[in-house]
Amino acid sequence: MSGKDFLEIIKTRRSCRKYKPEQITDEELKAVLEAGTYAPTSRGMQSPYIVAVQNEEQRKQLAAMNARVMGVTSNPYYDAPTYVLVFTPADANNPIQDGSCVLENMMLAAHTIGLASCWIHREREMFSTEEGKALMKQWGLPEGLVGIGALSLGYPAGEAAEAKPRKEGYYRIVK
Repeated sequence: MSGKDFLEIIKTRRSCRKYKPEQITDEELKAVLEAGTYAPTSRGMQSPYIVAVQNEEQRKQLAAMNARVMGVTSNPYYDAPTYVLVFTPADANNPIQDGSCVLENMMLAAHTIGLASCWIHREREMFSTEEGKALMKQWGLPEGLVGIGALSLGYPAGEAAEAKPRKEGYYRIVK
């Protein structure tokens, strides 16, 4: 892939809020997860933890937890067949930045292989509860982690929207 191709990936990736019900393949999931593991992290410590959830009952539980935080009854993960959650140690050097880089790498990788994704919020609140802590323990995660964010992940059920025009003055060059 050329640099030009990669810039096109960046320019054409959009958040997806409508997914086909069929599950993604194991190969596709592993490609996305592996991309997350190559994200830059503070001091190269690789502090984030990534958890992909495809289990239907746990996805329902996560959707209900997130909806409670949001104050809605709809599914904040847009009924995607896979949820990918990112955690970091609360005392990591740059937990939000590290987790955000992981999420971005996974979104770009997903788009590259024909999957759709959407960044989902409220994992910090969800996993600060006893219910959230119990899930993290069930998943074999160490104590002391905080939720940074998540992705809904799957096959898009429609075409992505065009990008909005970029705002004037978005960047500056100082020489």
